[in-house]
Parts: sequence; structure tokens; C-alpha cells
Amino acid sequence: MWPVDRCRECAGRRLAFASARAAVAYTGPARQLLAAWKEHGLRRAAAFAADLVADALPPPVADVVTAVPPDPGRLLRRGYHPAGRLARELSSRWDVAGAQLLVRRDAGASRQTDLPRAERVRNVREAFVAVTAPPPRVLLVDDVYTTGATVAAAAAALVRAGAGRVDVVTFARTVRA
Repeated sequence: MWPVDRCRECAGRRLAFASARAAVAYTGPARQLLAAWKEHGLRRAAAFAADLVADALPPPVADVVTAVPPDPGRLLRRGYHPAGRLARELSSRWDVAGAQLLVRRDAGASRQTDLPRAERVRNVREAFVAVTAPPPRVLLVDDVYTTGATVAAAAAALVRAGAGRVDVVTFARTVRA
């Protein structure tokens, strides 16, 4: 894991992913869409979000597309996994194989939404484990990147399991001034 020097927020931090890209900023309409998608059952938003991501970002150089696994309680409450649907939609659009490479082993972790960055990092540090050996190049998908703690922990699990490079794509990203 090497320091990422692409943005001020990540500069100098040791991260398991090589890059993180998003289609839109997590503000205004994107924030409202994500709330409707994640918390109010607007399942068709995954296809719309994938269209925006595919239009905004170049196709990845990856062997597989995988999603950050859901919290079991929220998966049960929602009945579906937004990031998983986004990953499947992107896999199809970019013609890259899709597979669920990770599981979440720490179901007791607090919701990330309510925590500051340092606590988010601690909250998910060992939350993910690979269920199979990943191929060399993995595209890790999540719906929103806020502090990067969740995708960093998921990417670290993939690297520990043998991935040579993990890139992250999200629909939206928090942009700090």
C-alpha cells in the first residue's frame, strides 16, 4: 500500500486502492437521489446511476467488478444492496466480469454516517474478508465515497487476499473545500 497523491484529502495516506473516481459530487440532487435509492426503495436508480458513471468515467482496466458488501441489518431492512446493483450494472456496461469477492464479517459495527473520519476508519478496519482469491486487477464499487474509510478497508482485504491493484468507482463523492 502506497500513499495516494492524487487529491489533497488522500495525499500522504497509506491506502490499499490505487485510485478512486466518482461520477458526481455528493451534493444537491445527487444526495437526494442517493437517499431515495438507498433508504426509500428507488431500485431503478441503480441503472440511472450506472449510466451517469459510465458516461463520466472511462472504462476501467480490470479483471473483475465487485461491490463493497452490505451491512446485513441494512440489507435485510432494504431488501436489496444498492452498491451491488450498481456493480452489476457497471459490469454489464463495461463488459467486465462481475463477482462478489468480499463479505462483511463485522455486523456489529456502527453506522458510518454518524461517525467522524478517524472513527470510521477504526469502525471498518477489519470488517471485510475475501471469500475467494481475487484476480490481479479489481474494480471495487460503492454507491458513495465520503471519507474513503469503507472502500479502503474493503480494498485492504482484497490486497491481503492477493489482488495486485484495486481501483474504486462510486456514483458520488463528498468533495471537501
